[in-house]
Amino acid sequence: MAKVLHIIPSVSPIRGGTSVAVSEIVQALRNCQVEAEILTTNDSGPGVLEVPCGEFIDYQDVPVLFFPRWSPSVPALSEYAISRQLMQWLNTYIKGYDLVHIHSLFSYVCTFGARKARQKSIPYVISPHGHFSPWVINQKRLKKNIYNFLLENANLKKASLIHCTTKLEQKYVGDFGIDAPTVNIPLGIHFPTVYPNAKMALRAKYNISVDMETPIILFLSRIHPKKQLDFLIKVLANLQGEDKFHLVIGGSGEPAYCQYIEGIISSLGLGENVTFTGFVSGEDKQLLLYGCDFLALPSLGENFGIAVAEAMAAGLPVVITPEVEIAVDVIEENAGLVVPGTLDQWESALKRLINAPDIRREMGNNGQNLSRERYSWNVIGPQFVEAYNSICQP
Repeated sequence: MAKVLHIIPSVSPIRGGTSVAVSEIVQALRNCQVEAEILTTNDSGPGVLEVPCGEFIDYQDVPVLFFPRWSPSVPALSEYAISRQLMQWLNTYIKGYDLVHIHSLFSYVCTFGARKARQKSIPYVISPHGHFSPWVINQKRLKKNIYNFLLENANLKKASLIHCTTKLEQKYVGDFGIDAPTVNIPLGIHFPTVYPNAKMALRAKYNISVDMETPIILFLSRIHPKKQLDFLIKVLANLQGEDKFHLVIGGSGEPAYCQYIEGIISSLGLGENVTFTGFVSGEDKQLLLYGCDFLALPSLGENFGIAVAEAMAAGLPVVITPEVEIAVDVIEENAGLVVPGTLDQWESALKRLINAPDIRREMGNNGQNLSRERYSWNVIGPQFVEAYNSICQP
């Protein structure tokens, strides 16, 4: 494998886990002696990244080439990540690559990047990153179906390989009628550095009760309707008075939606049982992962669930919905509880872990073993190389 170009609309953390994961995939490939680079725009949500454009730079420890994103006043057009300069560059230089790897769908640089690879007879891989999950498909379904029919369908059918991060995603791809070959390679994680005395340090930092018999439940994700934080809060409200617990919410979101969540907490009388940390990274994130007792994520859809994998790597058992696609691994390894999204079932599941430290410990150990065996970049990098070689043999 000589040279691989990864194309993605944005590498800004504001766009979520996929934008971060691409840099880590490229780093893992480079550790396997593959010359891998990233082509993207300077998109960063409502704004743009302050980065040089038009030349490769070292960004997040990998070579990235940025081009300006067209930034009209209509947000939907900005999110489409249109960049005429990027496509001009691609038209000239794409033939210098042995393989193109497209990340995401329904975006200008992805759709026309794949089309350009087809035109130049360069093999290409597409990573949908959750775009075929039922919840995502049902958002603006008509618009996506039209877009797929007019622009994306040929790219998907002619792809050399569709990269899925879970077995369930492979099923969703097939259900959508895509018959291109698929490969299942999970995303990797960087194992959090152990935080000494994290449980006491967390309680001290956020002024949480020092009663160690009060378990701390972690919600670590964007604060977004899809994640169903409001549902989790209602479940905990039903346990109030029966069981001791504290909920730590690590994440940020749209101000209006965050205010809505705060209103629910207040109306249910849970104010003293909930702590907001805002967006966390680095040492602050390590403190949450090692200071809490288990993670709860009742999401309506997660392509992989990096936060879930990170929690398991830190020894936390997890409570998740089946729509978090890493659920299959959690069940197989008894690393937590996979619970359909109904109030009574979630009440029962949370009550079980709140009151069973021995079960939490056992599941946490299982999750750590699972993470080391399947989600280490040292394991995943060679899997990508093998997949690439299978479609780039001379």
